[in-house]
Amino acid sequence: MLVLNWGLTPYQHAWQFQESYTKARRQGKADEDVLVLLEHPPVITVGRSGVDGHILVDSLTLKEKQCEVYHVDRGGDVTYHGPGQLVGYPLLDLKRYGKDVHAYVHNLEEVIIRTLADFGIIAGRDEKYTGVWVGEDKICAIGIGARNWLSFHGFALNIDADLSYFSFITPCGIQGRGVTSMEKLLGTAPAMQEVRSRLIAHFQAVFQIAAVTETDGRWLGDTRPPSWLKGRVASNQNASEVHGMLDELSLNTVCSGAHCPNMGECYASRTATFMILGSQCTRQCRFCAVQKGPVQPVDAGEPERVAHMVKRLGLQYTVITSVTRDDLPDGGAGHFARTIEAIRRIAPGTLIEVLIPDLQGNEASLDTVIAARPEVINHNVETVPALYSEVRPQANYQRSLAVLDYVKRQAPHIKTKSGIMVGLGETPAQVAAVLADLRSIGCDFLTVGQYLAPSAQHIAIKEYVAPEQFVHYRELAESFGFLHAASGPLVRSSYRAADGFFQKERLSS
Repeated sequence: MLVLNWGLTPYQHAWQFQESYTKARRQGKADEDVLVLLEHPPVITVGRSGVDGHILVDSLTLKEKQCEVYHVDRGGDVTYHGPGQLVGYPLLDLKRYGKDVHAYVHNLEEVIIRTLADFGIIAGRDEKYTGVWVGEDKICAIGIGARNWLSFHGFALNIDADLSYFSFITPCGIQGRGVTSMEKLLGTAPAMQEVRSRLIAHFQAVFQIAAVTETDGRWLGDTRPPSWLKGRVASNQNASEVHGMLDELSLNTVCSGAHCPNMGECYASRTATFMILGSQCTRQCRFCAVQKGPVQPVDAGEPERVAHMVKRLGLQYTVITSVTRDDLPDGGAGHFARTIEAIRRIAPGTLIEVLIPDLQGNEASLDTVIAARPEVINHNVETVPALYSEVRPQANYQRSLAVLDYVKRQAPHIKTKSGIMVGLGETPAQVAAVLADLRSIGCDFLTVGQYLAPSAQHIAIKEYVAPEQFVHYRELAESFGFLHAASGPLVRSSYRAADGFFQKERLSS
């Protein structure tokens, strides 16, 4: 059996792989049993017997919490998946295990029960419901599907998942029963890696599998992201505190809104990229996971709350971005300026980078942001000009360049920054031309990262760009004279933004 350890993976990617792999097995193109182990960004799934009424909150609440909903072809009702939960998808040929679905579910429960026992948790079955229980509370949900005796979907074990999300649903459609986690029972969550290791050993024993090979690499060509796209999931007390502060202060982050693969790592490091001006965007970019729809009124108290969180986190460097607000006369520039001013007043000494929309190229709006004197003004060109009509139909490449050019001409003391995604069908020559354009207008910092489709409704990935190509883009950027260039599969606009800024300071001192 092959075990694929994927880390943080969007639900849509995992489901596409399950579909592709089971299809390949039916066609005789693959024969090996596979166990996929991963974590998901927040998502609610509704099985074949699910009832939409068991989702207890409205769609706006789910959007605000950046929680997607999928109706899926598995047994069971409604459940939640999110960071801190070990999800397993066994893709097994059940003909090898007696063609008995009930026995298969019983064995999955046994694997979980034995794993929990290793950590001193006495768990068991419930004669009425599937899953694994500790007293009256469920700690592991199980919902499987099978076609032609090939299994898919599987189990979700709560290690240190945010249990507040379960209040959005009637878990598994069961009234009057609770949900728990290993962290809640033990006081401290065991390491995800240790739980995963114990679970694999028990899976091998229970299913009497002769040999297990573990990998985080590619399988069946391009049916899933390659190994270098595995996000790092970090979950500790810091991450829980960051989640708690965001909820307490009613703040949004682009980390969650854009399904960033680095969210767990950043939260665990007590940092985040704040997204102001609401959670709804006025544009329909086909690459972006940020919600589109009716926008919220501008929250006058938001700048102060952002500043207070920056102070509580003790940030030396913070990044502020926003949704695009074409409905506002200044595009939200004044709100950016008020946020910068609040941080200067409440958390003096914090360096500030703003990642702004194009503000429709309005120079008066840009002047408002410039006058607030952030250390860095970032505006992403996102892709090559030839792909704008497909990827960013409401944007304009030359306008984006003009934004960065205007900032540099008006305020040479402010560093400018931009970023591009690759894997959308661009050529290396087109990327090189974009880098040359950016340097021609004095852009100081650059990011290059792999595009990942947030869902099937977004523009599809055309290519997984090899790590060697990212090295080439970085070296090319350095040869063009960028002060700092971050280039890699999981690089994002604001990921470790302080590293680039402070490295520039060290080199110039």
